[in-house]
Amino acid sequence: MTIPFYVPPEQLVRDKAEYARKGIARGRSIVALAYGEGVLILAENPSTTLRKISEVYDRIAFAGAGRFNEFETLRKAGIRQADVTGYMYSRNDVNARGLASAFSQTLGTIFSHEPKPFEVEILLAEIGPEPGQRDLFKVSYDGTVYAETDLVAIGGKADDLTVALRNGWSEGMTLDEATTLGTDAFHTVEDRESEGWEAAVLAPENGRRAFRRLDL
Repeated sequence: MTIPFYVPPEQLVRDKAEYARKGIARGRSIVALAYGEGVLILAENPSTTLRKISEVYDRIAFAGAGRFNEFETLRKAGIRQADVTGYMYSRNDVNARGLASAFSQTLGTIFSHEPKPFEVEILLAEIGPEPGQRDLFKVSYDGTVYAETDLVAIGGKADDLTVALRNGWSEGMTLDEATTLGTDAFHTVEDRESEGWEAAVLAPENGRRAFRRLDL
């Protein structure tokens, strides 16, 4: 009689977490920070064809760090859920908090039940109809959700970028000031010149579809 292979649950969780963190660390980080009445999302991205930042729904943006095919799968699922919710109920019922909860459940289930976890971190940003309303959410590989209102970073250098951004961030910054702070934070943490930027904003002056890409 053969003895079944056994791994203690706590060891399995540690191994999965380490595997996911290593995969995410190989990707490039992304930051989102509030400025004035909007939100800037900034990523180092040398590719001109593959996008890390995109619009999900009215006033909601999505960004993913880690394995492109995995966060692209999540992005498309989030768009479908937002469209179905807005169609069945109301456009006002679609919000970043609900999408973050859905991503959390999906990633948590994959982490717990699948042999290989997703090597991704997700960022969701939303601005509200009233001035100053904004929500930022980070969803990690195991489904843990972090909520912020001023700034958030995802990816391998997220902790260092958060420290660098908080040292210079202030309420009511202009878009130019926020962009300068974000690029300077990347330069400080990476200690090299950028290979290319991808940037977008959520701003109320853009109308109902608040998302707009920037050229840096």
